Amino acid sequence: MLKILDRYIMRKYVSTFLFTCLIFSLIAVVIDFSEKVEEFIDEHLSAKEVILEYYINFITYINGVLWPLFALIAVIFFTSRLAYNSEIIATLAAGISFRRLMVPYALSAALIGGLHLIANHYFIPLGNKHRVPFEHQYIWKESDRGKTRDVHLFIAPQTKVYVRYYSKPDSAARNLRIERFEEGQLVELLRADRAEWQGPPNRWKLRNYEIRRFRGLHEQIIIGRGQEIDTAFNLTPRDFVWFANEKEMLTTPELKAHIAREQQRGIVNTRIYEVELYRRTADPFTILILTFIGMPLAARKVRGGMGLHLALGVGIGAIFIFLSRFSITFAMNEYLPPLLGVWLPNIIFGAIALYLISKAQK
Repeated sequence: MLKILDRYIMRKYVSTFLFTCLIFSLIAVVIDFSEKVEEFIDEHLSAKEVILEYYINFITYINGVLWPLFALIAVIFFTSRLAYNSEIIATLAAGISFRRLMVPYALSAALIGGLHLIANHYFIPLGNKHRVPFEHQYIWKESDRGKTRDVHLFIAPQTKVYVRYYSKPDSAARNLRIERFEEGQLVELLRADRAEWQGPPNRWKLRNYEIRRFRGLHEQIIIGRGQEIDTAFNLTPRDFVWFANEKEMLTTPELKAHIAREQQRGIVNTRIYEVELYRRTADPFTILILTFIGMPLAARKVRGGMGLHLALGVGIGAIFIFLSRFSITFAMNEYLPPLLGVWLPNIIFGAIALYLISKAQK
């Protein structure tokens, strides 16, 4: 059962953490608004649209990214206050072991980490479904990195499509070729000079088309020069659009389905999505690890007091973020497996946490 001391420390941890989130969220909103206010004015957006469509979701997004750092700052802040007021020394002198003192810290970190885990996998992506399209429509208008030339895709396990050039303004593909295979043999080839998108579900109009069907040594040719035909195949204009932060809009079940679909269509390099998938689970564990780093550092009463502890906390947070970005970059560039690239900072800092706990004031 939780003791009075446990409830006291947990209340301090959670309240300090929430206060840290509030302060840094306000700072992030002010900085972001100062950068984007001109775009808001140019697009004639109302305050209601900006707040409800963008900033409500922006706050959840930025907190999801920075919660591990907020947890570290919160732990160092209130623990250093306890140490400065000699509460840690009094607790240890009363016969409570350092490991027992860590229990309320672990419970608080587990609570925050559990909320972070659920938010990462479901709630934050749902908010990003509003935030990200808002940014692309009104702020980052030229951020589309989709490929439009020499596009190769599998639209079914045995069906491949090739588009030499795709025009996004009019949703039209030029020099389209669809190849269908059976048991490794080409059985049908469809060519069209132009394919125009007609709308869902996957409807296209083909102009100047040619169809070739192969049955052993026999070939059937259908030529539609100067003619057009309506057809449907598993290709949409959305397949030619790609944003760098598109992965942030997908909940975890959607992200897994997207990875499987991309691999089925012949897009082997899905590392950016795999890294995002593993990151959503690794970040909540980072909260627990940084808590166990900050607690033994701040529990020791030193001459520099809270200022020294906060400086150490910010420095550790900066090193962790740098190492995390560095490791993820290596994972995306195939120097590290995605799972190892995401979890490597946690492994390194987990070892540091164990060392600090072993050397902590007993």
